[in-house]
Order: sequence, then structure tokens, then C-alpha cells
Amino acid sequence: MVQRKSIVISSVVLIAGLAIGFVLRPVIDPPTPSSVGSGLVPAAIAAPRGTQYFAANLDEARKIIAACRDGSVRGDECAHAGQAVEAAEGRANTKRFLGSRPH
Repeated sequence: MVQRKSIVISSVVLIAGLAIGFVLRPVIDPPTPSSVGSGLVPAAIAAPRGTQYFAANLDEARKIIAACRDGSVRGDECAHAGQAVEAAEGRANTKRFLGSRPH
């Protein structure tokens, strides 16, 4: 009877320990991006380029805007490229309208 009781207690402790281990696994050792999946997903996804980048590279911004219209590019890059091109065109229009004013 004592031997049966010890087997039951050790089985319950073993099962409880396993359950606690599975629950605490993500807390103790969180997965890293390189260990997730089968390697098909890139480890680091590039952040969308900002408005300042597109302001410095207006040709690239215009290509992104065209790709956004086609639907091949989506997300924040479309908005950033659009803002950069609008600002550049606004500055060009203002400069063209005011021209060179004598001081």
C-alpha cells in the first residue's frame, strides 16, 4: 500500500512539474526570431523608409508611389513617399511662383 501511494505521488509530482515547465518555458527562455519557424521567414524585417529618406531620393519615392498604385507595395512607405513628393512639389511650385525676387 505504501509503495502504491509513493508511485501515485511521484507520478503526480512528475506531471505537475512537466506542466509547470511548459507554462513557464516562454517566460524563462523566450524564443528568438532566428529560432522561430523553419528559416523561411527572414530574421529581421526591414522597417519602412521614412519621409526624410524619400525627400533625399525623390526618384525612388516616385517609383514607390507608382508601385503603390499598382498594389505591389503597401504600408507606411506609400504614405512616406507621398508626403516627400508632395512637399518637394510644393517647394518647387512656391519657388516657381515667387521666382527670384530682387532684394
